[in-house]
Amino acid sequence: MRSQGGIGGVAREVGWLVVPALCLTAVMVSLGYLVTHVLPSTAIGRWDADVPRRLLEYRQTDENSESKIITTLSATPTIVVLTVLAAIVCRAMFGRWREALVVIYAVVGETAIFMATTMLIDRPRPNVTHLDVAPPTSSFPSGHTAAAVCFYGSIAAIVVWHSRRRWVSVVAVILCAAVPLTIAVSRVYRGMHYPTDVMAGGLLGALWLSIVIFYVRRHSAGGRRDAVVDADARLVNG
Repeated sequence: MRSQGGIGGVAREVGWLVVPALCLTAVMVSLGYLVTHVLPSTAIGRWDADVPRRLLEYRQTDENSESKIITTLSATPTIVVLTVLAAIVCRAMFGRWREALVVIYAVVGETAIFMATTMLIDRPRPNVTHLDVAPPTSSFPSGHTAAAVCFYGSIAAIVVWHSRRRWVSVVAVILCAAVPLTIAVSRVYRGMHYPTDVMAGGLLGALWLSIVIFYVRRHSAGGRRDAVVDADARLVNG
């Protein structure tokens, strides 16, 4: 993505993304209200509360268990380091900021929306033994799941844009979709979230990532779809 005006250009980019971020925050808060005030008395709510309890008998408490390793893939320190590295690599490989900014906007924006939602929706974590240290944020939505969707999803999108081999794109999409899915399952398994928390986290990540990809690609090409395709083709074909 071509930088226009240095820091001022980035500030304008962020400004354009504020409105959809606020709208998505409103959607997540509405879903949070539904989950915490409407669903608990329904069959869905009872199922949601019962799943973490039923998983207790299948748990492994070993620090080196598979679920511990999986959940670490989207822990905050991991995502921060991976985002920085991905941005540096993208900038070096493509000689422009567009791909790097997709990763940065996706992760930073998701974090902001997640934090705003947890400040407005105060949902206690499941009433079971937690296998991880519980952060001070609300159980709703799952930040680990949302962060995983945004980071690994942005990597998959970049691979798809620039790969000339279909099998590479397919493998990238499958792997980058499998990571957030397994993380979501591990968060429930480890007693840190209800199923609806990770579902909402996945939805948050998917919607925000889609907004970022659409905005960055269209904006960098002046809003013209053909210009986006042509620009990517020139870059891939050298």
